[in-house]
Amino acid sequence: MIFREVEDRDLILRASRKDVDAYNLLVSRWEKRIYNYLLRLVANREDAMDLSQDVFLKAYQNLAKLEDPARFGPWLFRIAHNEAYSLLRKPKTEQEVAERAERTVWGQMLPIETSLAVERALSKLTEEQREAVLLKVYQGFKFEEIAEVLDTPVSTIKSRVYTALELLKESLAPIRSGA
Repeated sequence: MIFREVEDRDLILRASRKDVDAYNLLVSRWEKRIYNYLLRLVANREDAMDLSQDVFLKAYQNLAKLEDPARFGPWLFRIAHNEAYSLLRKPKTEQEVAERAERTVWGQMLPIETSLAVERALSKLTEEQREAVLLKVYQGFKFEEIAEVLDTPVSTIKSRVYTALELLKESLAPIRSGA
């Protein structure tokens, strides 16, 4: 991981000097994580793909504003968070709501019953809890990094994660016991 960070820092410095190949390599390293994060937030493959492209475009355009290359991951996820919530806040027509429901990911991507149960349990959490869990469990961020991504105090992030994990444990307990 240390070598990877050094490599990312070098790529970020090169990309900030408009080295497109360096930035493309950064994108290839981060695109799957960003896409999966967005997919879980917006629950729609096409929207997640579009948002991923927007995230990387905005990141490239604003790379000079990144003060610490070691903070690239949380910075990138903050952009993704902002883009996702911008989309989710937009008013939808009835047709858009119906189309989104048809294309929804919950239940289509993961055919395994346990995975479906996890997705259902995650969907019962508040948006804030779900996003904190996604960043902690699925993306492996530290509490401090999650706080940076969500622009929220670390204590609040810890509370959200621990509360959400307890709720998930309760919701998923019947699965583990075979009920």
